[in-house]
Amino acid sequence: MRGEFMRKEIYEQPQVIARLLDTEGPQIRELARRWRTRPPRLVVLAARGSSDNAALYGRYLIEILLGIPVSLAAPSVRTLYKAKLRLRDTATICLSQSGRSPDIVEYMRGAAEMGARTLAVTNDPASPLARAADDVLLLHSGRERSIAATKTYTAQLTVLSMLVAAAAGYKRLLDAHRALPELIASALSGDGGIKEVAAGYRRMNECITVSRGYNFATALEAALKLRETSAIGAEALSSADLLHGPIASIGRGLPVLAIVPPGKALRHLTDIVRRLRRRGARVIVISSDRSALRLAGTPLQVPAASDEALSPHLLAVTVHLLAYHLALFRRFDPDRPRGLKKVTRVL
Repeated sequence: MRGEFMRKEIYEQPQVIARLLDTEGPQIRELARRWRTRPPRLVVLAARGSSDNAALYGRYLIEILLGIPVSLAAPSVRTLYKAKLRLRDTATICLSQSGRSPDIVEYMRGAAEMGARTLAVTNDPASPLARAADDVLLLHSGRERSIAATKTYTAQLTVLSMLVAAAAGYKRLLDAHRALPELIASALSGDGGIKEVAAGYRRMNECITVSRGYNFATALEAALKLRETSAIGAEALSSADLLHGPIASIGRGLPVLAIVPPGKALRHLTDIVRRLRRRGARVIVISSDRSALRLAGTPLQVPAASDEALSPHLLAVTVHLLAYHLALFRRFDPDRPRGLKKVTRVL
């Protein structure tokens, strides 16, 4: 049956996050303690694909909650150009669900040679990435058979938010993780409404996904999933960047997926939705905020996170389900996107 693995793995997410919270807590607390005692002067995040979207979320977390500058690595600097970066007193975090992406493994090895303390965030404790790292945080997601990553993506978000909350001493955020499995289950209960929305947009061949702040990562994840599972030409934009030129290309009938969580960006994002509607765009709004949902051409309500920093965990579930249903309506198999493999081997 088409998409059986992707659907099953989306629905496993409450159990995956609960297991992660129960199992990886001690290791996360120990690593956070070390960061508090001797904080790195810089954090470098290296990843590809969905993991790269999780890394962008990590950048927002670390810079906002810890005040440590973050660089998103360009692995080719190491693998193609053989550059040697001065990384003493820095931390390099490499994210890969398989732990087998050759360029990410090589980037980690190079970072260690240049003096960085290295951390692998992966689903496989026996992977080359895990073996090469000073420290390892595991996703505890079980085998992921669908090429489209879902449960490992939300697990990566959770590892990052737990680590940064603990390192920042942000107890309220750390405690709020306990509600995530139930909230994700609540997000999954909206599957029927998400399927109806997908049916109405099954003929779209292009779209824009847009958000800001923590959930720019969610906009990127949504665009990636739509491209890889449904062959939709989706482009992700920060809503701030949207105003610097791209909005001129948005006209009547263009589908826009706006991810509008409560928080610091809410006022800005609701203004963006108004502007897009005035231009005639077909705007799907994914939000827990009622005022934002009232502005939508097509509203998709999600449960509210207790902290803005955890909203990407819930919103990702909705965009994964939307991509899944669109793929089936468009007669694609989201488990086996054309031309893709589970592990992309680039060096």
